Amino acid sequence: MFGSVLLRGSGLGVLRHASRGLMSRSISNLVRTNNVISTIGLKRALPTASIASFHSSVQIREAVQFQQNTIAGSSTTKPAKARPLLNSSKVVGYWLVGTSILVFGIVVLGGLTRLTESGLSITEWRPVAGTVPPLNQQEWEDEFEKYKSSPEFKQLNSHITLDEFKFIFFMEWIHRLWGRAIGAVFILPAVYFAVAKKTSPHVNKRLFGLAALLGLQGFIGWWMVKSGLDEDQLKERKSKPTVSQYRLTTHLGAAFMLYMGMLWTGFEIVREAKWVKNPSEALVLFSKLDNPALAPLRRSALGLLALTFATAMTGGLVAGLDAGLIYNTFPHMGDDWVPSKRELMDENFARKDDKSDIFWRNMLENPTTAIIPKQATTTAHAMMGIATAQVTLGIFTLLYLVPISLASAHQAGALALLTSSLLFASQLRKPRAAIRILTGGLYTQKQKAASKILTEASKLTK
Repeated sequence: MFGSVLLRGSGLGVLRHASRGLMSRSISNLVRTNNVISTIGLKRALPTASIASFHSSVQIREAVQFQQNTIAGSSTTKPAKARPLLNSSKVVGYWLVGTSILVFGIVVLGGLTRLTESGLSITEWRPVAGTVPPLNQQEWEDEFEKYKSSPEFKQLNSHITLDEFKFIFFMEWIHRLWGRAIGAVFILPAVYFAVAKKTSPHVNKRLFGLAALLGLQGFIGWWMVKSGLDEDQLKERKSKPTVSQYRLTTHLGAAFMLYMGMLWTGFEIVREAKWVKNPSEALVLFSKLDNPALAPLRRSALGLLALTFATAMTGGLVAGLDAGLIYNTFPHMGDDWVPSKRELMDENFARKDDKSDIFWRNMLENPTTAIIPKQATTTAHAMMGIATAQVTLGIFTLLYLVPISLASAHQAGALALLTSSLLFASQLRKPRAAIRILTGGLYTQKQKAASKILTEASKLTK
């Protein structure tokens, strides 16, 4: 029909101007103010069961009222007061995904710092002054003297030279500097995007929570290191100079939560931007995501994500206890499939006189017991190709007595598996109600704009 209309000269220019004005006004107003929404679009965008709850809201009543006054051709209607954004700029999504890559890197670097036994080389926490390393010989010697007073030097590293100390110092210093860089790369753009109205209130809350977690992570890191420098704590744990496995796992868990939060939010923003750009395709996808047959798969995806996270946390306990060095065989643990009861429930790990804490102490502090949950979950992960590679890396890491290269690759594999699980769960997630409304409204406005263009074109041909 539209293709049969032939326009020349000034008539074509009028049509182009009218179409550009209609489309730009209708889309920008809807994205920015959420005012022009048709009930037809809502019915397409929302499941039938939930449409009534949206019809009864103040926001929808105002939107429909405004539509009736505006689209009918009323020229006296005053512009509606601007409302908060429903969606965020896709640039914000790409920035979050990019920042999550930095978090991925610092987790791998943190693993290398532990594998090279460098984590206790810096005995002070100086968030600002610690950014600059020693710059001359005297400063290096002063730093080395501080390290000499630590339990790790006295008990394990009394033989190392200044040059050897410089290596472990720089490993820890780079790890801390990377963390500061992530703070700058995340917080400064987050403030800019919020002030420039590039982010919705929904995303602003997420960014605030992630910023708080990022700041807390710095304190957790020092809290962890402190457990390896305090001689009283080491004596209580009956441990060599090393950080507490509980604090190490807390530090690792916070990093994983930060990574997942950035990645999940970034995926969501980019996905919603794609829906807003192509509302007709989005509505088709919405109908598929609302299919009840997907509910079991959606639960399985979230379950797999939770299982992957839990397995990674048991890896933190295993690393903190050096449990990977206990049994270097697979699938057997020593000569048997399961270690003996005496090894699993060793009374030496109980700290109370009545031995009432023997069970949970062995579960969390006995290297023999701590490694069992990690091995047991490999079967569930083996259904995925990336998990197969991760299992293989884990086996060879055990067989070759935890070499640095394989152990680091194994830790990176855990994050890669978590990423794939998170992406899978994100793709199955139903759209937010606000995005359903926005997309449905955009679809309707495009239909109305196209109809009005055809009407104008018909008039010009008469």
